[in-house]
Amino acid sequence: MSFIEKVSQYFPEVKGPEAKKLDFSTKLKWTLSILVLYFVLGVVPLYGLGANALQQFEFLSVILGASFGSLITLGIGPIVSASIILQLLNGSGIVKFDLTTAEGKKNFQSWQKLLSVFFILFESYVFVVAGGLSPAPGFSNSLLIFQLALGGFLIMLMDEVVSKWGFGSGLSLFIAAGVSQSLMIRLLSPLAQTGVLGFPFGSEAPTGALWALIYAITNQQPQDFVRELAAILSTILVFAMAVYFMAMKVEIPLSFGRVRGYGMRWPLNFFYTSNIPVILIAAVLANLQLAGRLLSQKGIEWLGTYSGNNPTSGVMLYLTRFNFIQDVILSKNFDPAFFLHAFIYISVFAFGSMLFSIFWVQTSGQDSKSLARQIMASGLQIPGFRRDIRVLERLLDRYIMPLTVMGGFTVGVLAAIADLTGALTSGTGLLLAVMIVYQLYQEIAKQHAMDMHPLMKKFVENN
Repeated sequence: MSFIEKVSQYFPEVKGPEAKKLDFSTKLKWTLSILVLYFVLGVVPLYGLGANALQQFEFLSVILGASFGSLITLGIGPIVSASIILQLLNGSGIVKFDLTTAEGKKNFQSWQKLLSVFFILFESYVFVVAGGLSPAPGFSNSLLIFQLALGGFLIMLMDEVVSKWGFGSGLSLFIAAGVSQSLMIRLLSPLAQTGVLGFPFGSEAPTGALWALIYAITNQQPQDFVRELAAILSTILVFAMAVYFMAMKVEIPLSFGRVRGYGMRWPLNFFYTSNIPVILIAAVLANLQLAGRLLSQKGIEWLGTYSGNNPTSGVMLYLTRFNFIQDVILSKNFDPAFFLHAFIYISVFAFGSMLFSIFWVQTSGQDSKSLARQIMASGLQIPGFRRDIRVLERLLDRYIMPLTVMGGFTVGVLAAIADLTGALTSGTGLLLAVMIVYQLYQEIAKQHAMDMHPLMKKFVENN
């Protein structure tokens, strides 16, 4: 047993189910239980918290699945950071994991858990010491750091529960939950900026886009009307584009070697690595933005200078989203700097997602060799060819890497455009939420169509 595996044994772990396949009701129960617990932890404030400078980064909390100032302030950030480091190490060959073997997978999971614990402790310390969270008079920094670390450990264990006992992964579930909550508030909230009830229950302008749209019509405010309408239409457009691209796939015809005349088509989705690349690049940019703002408060301007909460120069100026429709089109301010900003922002997302997509294929067992073994183990082969894994691997090479590159690049472009069009919530988060819910729907329809409730079964079959 390696040193890392020995150390990871001392960390708490969620025991997996003894049954090879869990029924639909069991998975649904655990998924909903963790979801409720996540929302409860999100409203439990940190005891002894004074100033909360992280509140100004509310849009980042959506991507990180966090609620700044609560027990889940760290969100999924430490776990994603650990995954990014491992991918970079494995992709560069510094550390090599053989994920085709049980021992290699176990070693990879041990490394990931150890790094996740490290980032939980590191980010808890940095958030407090750098001034992101400050203790109230009479309370110590250590108390806040302990609570942040505790919340980070809980998120890590909750992710394990969902991965082993529920649907999908906890990371995806927390992102989708945070985005859905933000979207509903931004669309339907009748509260005004001052916190009192706005239109139609009061006289002030509401923050909910639907009410704000009606308010702009009744008060003859064309600029506000166009802005709110653009936000709603952008949100609908992101939904439609995400579902459209998620449905695109390449189907490889295969046949059963021992049963003549029978075969199937093996689907390879256009978004071959799904939403993982966007989660990783969005987490990188989110952490950079947090680091840049916190460092600037200490007088360290390595990542850029700030005026209030907004970067005015440096790297972070071009890595921060802005509302292109409002700041350029509605304002009629066609400064070339805005177009350069948009080009750099989209390029970073596109090429970053493409790079992480390639790394993810190599580290998650989705490469041609691993998939060829999986297909061969199912008793399938290419029609008209002899049953040889090398033949199947060469065929898969023609599809998997192009899909990995094109799919990663496209999903990055979609995420960046969604951010710049001023959707009701974070465009990247919205895109991720749509993809997560779509995947969850597909997983339920594929694996649990026979054992779900009759009403839900009828809905799935009709759609």
